[in-house]
Amino acid sequence: MSHVPAIHVITLGCPKNEVDSDRMLASLAASAYRVTDSIEDADVVVVNTCAFIREATEESIDTVLTLAGDWKSSADGRRIIVAGCMASRYGAELAAALTEADAFVPVAEESALLERLQEITGVAADQGGPVLSGRTVPGPYAYLQVSDGCHRACAYCTIPAIRGPYRSRPMDEILAEAATLVGAGAKELILIGQDISAYGRDLAGPDGLPQVVERVAAESGAERVRLMYVQPDGVTDELLDVMAAASNVCRYLDIPLQHASARVLRRMRRSGDASAFLHLLSRIRRTLTGVSLRTTLIAGFPGETEEDISLAEVFLRAAGFDHVGVFTFSPEEGTEAADLDGQLSEQVRLARTQRLRDAADEVGFTRAAARSGTVERVLVDAPDDDGEIVARTCGQAPDIDGVVLLDKPLTPGTLVDVRIVDSIAYDLVGEVLQ
Repeated sequence: MSHVPAIHVITLGCPKNEVDSDRMLASLAASAYRVTDSIEDADVVVVNTCAFIREATEESIDTVLTLAGDWKSSADGRRIIVAGCMASRYGAELAAALTEADAFVPVAEESALLERLQEITGVAADQGGPVLSGRTVPGPYAYLQVSDGCHRACAYCTIPAIRGPYRSRPMDEILAEAATLVGAGAKELILIGQDISAYGRDLAGPDGLPQVVERVAAESGAERVRLMYVQPDGVTDELLDVMAAASNVCRYLDIPLQHASARVLRRMRRSGDASAFLHLLSRIRRTLTGVSLRTTLIAGFPGETEEDISLAEVFLRAAGFDHVGVFTFSPEEGTEAADLDGQLSEQVRLARTQRLRDAADEVGFTRAAARSGTVERVLVDAPDDDGEIVARTCGQAPDIDGVVLLDKPLTPGTLVDVRIVDSIAYDLVGEVLQ
């Protein structure tokens, strides 16, 4: 019997990449190849890359070069496939420069993975049957992609160039995958896309994000449904009413604002300002009592002044976000922002990033501490990097918002009530209630 190639997948970047990797793993599981969690057991490593900003591209390249030096060179016949965003963004230029890789699979050609594997291993893929779910479920939560690509033209962003124009998934496809993921063990479904609030803009029917949320919550069987990447202009009264009416929809919104200064936002080719955003947050809190709110901001955008960054600091203290991601502006090749006048030094950009992080932490730590004494329903998660069993409230999204530290180990996937007795930065400390 001939050797069956073993395939190991490494995923870098955001949850959209995790979904793409899940689909690739599902196609591998239905093929003649063998999936392995051990890189030393692998014949081929597929690196699903990120190239959103320079640092992500550098991490992707470093990962491939390290694999080539430490893993590929240590045994004959080992191969590397570069998949995902970096392959999409740089195309033939990357193939010419990164000769350590044996094949490339851009995002739009994800379905060609088995064909590339067949070419570099010489072993037929022999896909044994249909991939029923197209996904795997590695833990108690799963990402459910409702759209891909983006219709916006933000001056700093590479996503449209990498993932193409906005494309909504058909409702029946979303619901089928949601039910399959829950059937496979997912307790929490996290709706993602570049901008899920634009759902349906490219479809003929009347359905928008409110209808997706309503139907996934009612029909999937999920214990929790969470929304990520909802642009501010997509937070409609209809959406808030749907969220308020469904008991299994987390009172949580991730709204990427990117700045608070109207002048900077217009240079970013975005709308809004501090006053409009504060009004939006007030409207959300009136409808969704106890909602947890998250945003992202970019510091050091070209032309940003001391007045602009001070305005953003004041805004963060007034807005009362539970969690904030602050990113340092990165002048990405091919974007409008990379060529704008008023480029700031890296030192200034980093210093302003820290200022916004400090302001966000001042608010976030206080809001976390204020939860002491409350009783929260938590979902027990898979062990963290240190092997500790942790949990998450509805106000904590995986990997970005902190966790609940438990006073006793529980089985992942368990939903249990805990009393919050303390906080450590963004993490909460909970006593399990019997």
